[in-house]
Amino acid sequence: MWVDKEKALNWLSKQRYNSADVGYTIKSVTNIIKNFFSQKKHNSMIQQYEIHLPAFRKGYHLITHLITEKIGKLPEKGIVHIFIKHTSAAISINENADPSVRYDFESFLNKLIPENDPVYTHTLEGSDDMPAHLKSSLLGQSVTIPIRNGRLDLGTWQGIYLCEFRRQGGSRTVMVTIIGE
Repeated sequence: MWVDKEKALNWLSKQRYNSADVGYTIKSVTNIIKNFFSQKKHNSMIQQYEIHLPAFRKGYHLITHLITEKIGKLPEKGIVHIFIKHTSAAISINENADPSVRYDFESFLNKLIPENDPVYTHTLEGSDDMPAHLKSSLLGQSVTIPIRNGRLDLGTWQGIYLCEFRRQGGSRTVMVTIIGE
């Protein structure tokens, strides 16, 4: 909704109410409107990409290069938000140098959340389904990464992981939102 500055200020000046009831005085609201209209317009942008990842086997897979190839040139500064649109996989940031990290991830989470636990009632989709949902909830569906100097500002040894918790997970879809200027 577009607001005409002069009409808004004129309307506010004619209002009568108890400022204790409202929380803002006319002067405060007037200043807020003036500040809003006097702000410099930034060259901000928002872009979104829906990326379909190939099917990966169960495990932890570095996908940093797949994401950066699909999104192309980044703004000078901003943030990248990556959201996976699934309930049995996760997105995480962790060490990208030593492959044993991936093995340890899998070993630890399989020990923490085993398959075929008798407490599970959601079992119709296979013995790996409920553990996949639990693991996904623990690790999460999204990560946010700062952009600096036109690049993802990841640490030296950090990479973006697809954490696939199903044996037959299939192709996964991530939504990448870039906010920057």
